[in-house]
Amino acid sequence: MLRQTVLNAVHRASGAKMVDFGGWDMPLHYGSQISEHNKVRAEAGMFDVSHMRVVDLSGSGVRDWLRHLLANDVARLTVPGRALYSCMLNPQGGVIDDLIVYWVGEDRYRMVINAATTDKDLAWMQQQAVGLTVDIRPREDLAMIAVQGPQAREKVWQALAGSRAVSETLKPFHAAWLGDWFIARTGYTGEDGFEIMLPAAQAAGFWQSLAAAGVAPCGLGARDTLRLEAGMNLYGQDMDETTTPLETGLGWTVWLRDERDFIGRSALVEPRRQQVGLVLLDKGVMRAHGEVQTSAGNGEITSGSFSPSLNRSIALARVPAGVPIGEIVRIAVRDKLLAAKVVRYPFVRNGQSQIDL
Repeated sequence: MLRQTVLNAVHRASGAKMVDFGGWDMPLHYGSQISEHNKVRAEAGMFDVSHMRVVDLSGSGVRDWLRHLLANDVARLTVPGRALYSCMLNPQGGVIDDLIVYWVGEDRYRMVINAATTDKDLAWMQQQAVGLTVDIRPREDLAMIAVQGPQAREKVWQALAGSRAVSETLKPFHAAWLGDWFIARTGYTGEDGFEIMLPAAQAAGFWQSLAAAGVAPCGLGARDTLRLEAGMNLYGQDMDETTTPLETGLGWTVWLRDERDFIGRSALVEPRRQQVGLVLLDKGVMRAHGEVQTSAGNGEITSGSFSPSLNRSIALARVPAGVPIGEIVRIAVRDKLLAAKVVRYPFVRNGQSQIDL
């Protein structure tokens, strides 16, 4: 039986097309995926991301434990509420999960991990915490709603009483408490916005308040095209336990500027593969697992789709190291070879194209 978020009945009452997403019954769209995508780029949209797991971490040993557990360094968090994006690696340097961790206060952190990897992540973290003073508390009592788009800040303070000062002054990649609500200025769309963690019992009311303020409900379909345009990886497609951050475009999340010993560090060597962006020059749509023929050898598309913002197909691909920006490559699409250009990503930022064809 599929798991349901606390907003499941709200989605169904709104006419959402529901799908199985990693064992969760989730909305794919509410009528038009492209309309939802464009709404986020131009105004504001909201996503139910309550299937993701919030985990609270505490204890006198938690800081040192996180410094060993994660490839990025939580010692860089010096302001309460500051967020850090990181990968959690296995001893071979493969990505167990990508996540965000917030420093809440003395000996306290909050982490958000992916839904599909929750059980695996928690088991790994518990294993690494044996013998240490670390408390790992999954927060199944919380829901999470993401509000994204250029009007997100205005819409949130309209919908949530008392939030105006927070929504107007909170810096990107920071979070603040509003009562027992945790408001983080983070997201997965390439637009401004918030990910709001709140008591599950209050989620439906807040969702309806956002809708009354003009925020469009959006499903997984728009979330995927938005994150692809923003050049953001999807766990299980663009990275997994067989790939390292260095070959999935996430070398910037690995902190190597000191002698800190973190899990997987010794396995991180100069990669033979790299992640690149592709823009299709011919007609068609690139999809995951499509072959990429380059001057340095063959690679593979990891994520591909039609970009509503650019009106053409874009993709992320893993190709041999050394393939230059600007190279024209060939993409296997069904029984044809189509031309695509290697570009830097993100493809779209704050609603504007970032590519030069």
